[in-house]
Amino acid sequence: MQLKRGYQFAPRATVSLGRAEALRLLGSVPFGRVIFTRDALPAVRPVNHLVDEGEIIVVRTRLTSRLTSTVRTDPNVVVAYEADDIDPVAGLGWSVVVTGIARTVTDPERVARYESLLQPWVDGAMDTIVAIEPTLVTGVRLVAKQAG
Repeated sequence: MQLKRGYQFAPRATVSLGRAEALRLLGSVPFGRVIFTRDALPAVRPVNHLVDEGEIIVVRTRLTSRLTSTVRTDPNVVVAYEADDIDPVAGLGWSVVVTGIARTVTDPERVARYESLLQPWVDGAMDTIVAIEPTLVTGVRLVAKQAG
């Protein structure tokens, strides 16, 4: 069995992103990954999202999902959310990670608003809205390394 060769890129430099720029970039892509604890182990799920008020990351999920049961069990559960846009050919782009408290949205007006703005991208009833309030926001931009 022959192994595939990994991607070969020229060395890249990383540039740290400020909070506002990182959240703006996060809002510019439709998908990311929510990271939470499931049975004392890390769990990662791809989800679509929106960034509300330039700060709050909002996702729709199922009432029966592990994420929802985790959030309902602990009203102050800490999760991470990651999204990126990295060109697989050039190796350039950015990555943002947000860490914060996840809470189920229960206010009927907010639920209705988020349901109209955020359409599910997978089959099944997405009947729960989870909002992540960022505490830590980190991001890096991958840029071509300057010669010299």
